[in-house]
Amino acid sequence: MAIKLLNEYSESSIRVLKGLEPVKQRPGMYTSTDTPLHVIGEALDNAADEALAGYGKKIKLILHADDSVSIEDDGRGIPFGLHPTEHAPVIELVFTQLHAGGKFDKGKGGAYNFSGGLHGVGVSVTNALATRLEATTYRDGMVAHLAFAGGDVIEPLQVRKQVAGERKSGTTVRVWPDASYFETMALPMAQLVHLLRSKAVLMPGVTVTLVHEKTGEIQSWLFRGGLLDYLMQSLVGELVIPVFEGDGFADVQSDNFAAGEGASWCVAFTEDGPLVRESYVNLIPTSAGGTHESGLRDGLFTAVKSFVELHALLPKGVKLLPEDVFARASYVLSAKVLDPQFQGQIKERLNSRDAVRLVSSFVRPALELWLNQHVEYGKKLAELAIKAAQSRQKAGQKVEKRKGSGVAVLPGKLTDCESRDLAHNEVFLVEGDSAGGSAKMGRDKESQAILPLRGKVLNTWEVERDRLFANTEIHDIAVAIGVDPHGPGPYAEGKAPDLSGLRYGKVCILSDADVDGSHIQVLLLTLFFRHFPKLIETGHIFVARPPLFRVDAPARGKKPASKAYALDEAELGSILDKLRKEGVRESAWNISRFKGLGEMNAEQLWDTTLNPDTRRLLPVHLGNIDFLQTEGLITKLMGKGEAAARRELMELHGDAVEVDV
Repeated sequence: MAIKLLNEYSESSIRVLKGLEPVKQRPGMYTSTDTPLHVIGEALDNAADEALAGYGKKIKLILHADDSVSIEDDGRGIPFGLHPTEHAPVIELVFTQLHAGGKFDKGKGGAYNFSGGLHGVGVSVTNALATRLEATTYRDGMVAHLAFAGGDVIEPLQVRKQVAGERKSGTTVRVWPDASYFETMALPMAQLVHLLRSKAVLMPGVTVTLVHEKTGEIQSWLFRGGLLDYLMQSLVGELVIPVFEGDGFADVQSDNFAAGEGASWCVAFTEDGPLVRESYVNLIPTSAGGTHESGLRDGLFTAVKSFVELHALLPKGVKLLPEDVFARASYVLSAKVLDPQFQGQIKERLNSRDAVRLVSSFVRPALELWLNQHVEYGKKLAELAIKAAQSRQKAGQKVEKRKGSGVAVLPGKLTDCESRDLAHNEVFLVEGDSAGGSAKMGRDKESQAILPLRGKVLNTWEVERDRLFANTEIHDIAVAIGVDPHGPGPYAEGKAPDLSGLRYGKVCILSDADVDGSHIQVLLLTLFFRHFPKLIETGHIFVARPPLFRVDAPARGKKPASKAYALDEAELGSILDKLRKEGVRESAWNISRFKGLGEMNAEQLWDTTLNPDTRRLLPVHLGNIDFLQTEGLITKLMGKGEAAARRELMELHGDAVEVDV
């Protein structure tokens, strides 16, 4: 008798997602789902690309009273004729097909030589995640209009002649974002204003306007002074040297770069105060930096290093690194790249390898010339960089530890924080390289360090102190936190543990919210209890509690769709009870269980586990325990030869423990 498997895997199991289905099923792969700001930004980027190409002088963004958003420009207008091979109106293809657009055709004769759009994905994602989108184009004396819902055409293309009073050319896109795809529908106004203002700064002569219908407020920006005015308005702190600004672009004779590729920059050096660091590629803000910023860093460092060597300014024993020159640098960088390669659809980081050489090749000679024309200012800048190098080297010396006959410095896999303030610094001991990667991307670089741990840490309960450093993971932990292993008190005079080298005020254990994660927590707590008890006693050890579940709830009434995180089954039950009271159907919500930290992206890890405002961080306390009595109990639990005693303990008290299997 043949048995048919319920979970049969065959040719019919393979599903092909067409059109905009992939966007609707996995919106986080195409855009940021915190707020609709990024999908609105896609339409704004298209308007900015028209201005960048020299075809528009005005961009207007309107926040309507019904919570829809309009973006208007006076560019050429999206073509609305039939596509030669797809046999559909071009304006319809732009909004309904992934990887369709006018920005693939780069170079001579192309519609856009320089643009932020590359993938042809942008506004089609905006359309897919909207309950309604209306597109109107003014072109060649005609007006073309069509409307969509959820990415599908609901009002086919209609074309008519322009009448008196209508504009000659341009595009208007009005979008109603779908609340079910976003955690909140409230646009972050500070970010929106910053985005619009920066577009105006980067496009001198272009007027950018924001209209808020509910309040009647109108803001408008028109800059003619470029990057210098923008940086000086944002900067806090006294300048060490005058602002270094310039630009450089390749011409038609260039062998290495396309004509028009290059960058404009403005750099200021201050001794104190917060730093201002902003970069753009073809007017797209790159908040995570990228290769163009690396080019600016390389150009600045090479020029300053050459100046220091020429004038023999470097003290003996001091080595300059790029981070020393860059330590107190504020900048605004605007790069133009013919074919930009971004990391991910959100375009937060530029990955184009040639951008390093491109920016550096213009910045370095310009700064070298400037420094040699202004020697006194050059010496002040060199002094600032040398001071940063000396501070860095001094801080590095504090964490050296003996290992055998050699010397070990900070472990290579430690991603350190920038601050040296013990009160705010914290290091996360993260389970696994995958989760470590997400944590590095999602952390606060100023105060949070990440040390990924591979596999399960050694059980150190019965390991002698002088054998600890034989284990790489434990050696790296000790070196990173800057404290030598020690035993429990009371301590003889002069024998108390030396915590003067401690580098972080909080040492946080971050493991998965499952059984294996709990095991790793126990092993690390055993290490600290046995060999670093002073850290527990002084309140430096913490356990991070990442969530086990995520609940995606639909929009209900005036409340938009939302996401909630639960630490365990009990908290999950509370969330579901609340949804039921709000009238949400049982089948309407979706519950996801995280198999591990590696499943979380950087944004989720920040929101749930790293952000001091929203995370759950448990301090580890010794309390008033009797160490000898506790030592005997832990020996039963952790000792290698204690299987029989451990079994007896579990049989007597096992029912008092909740186990997640």
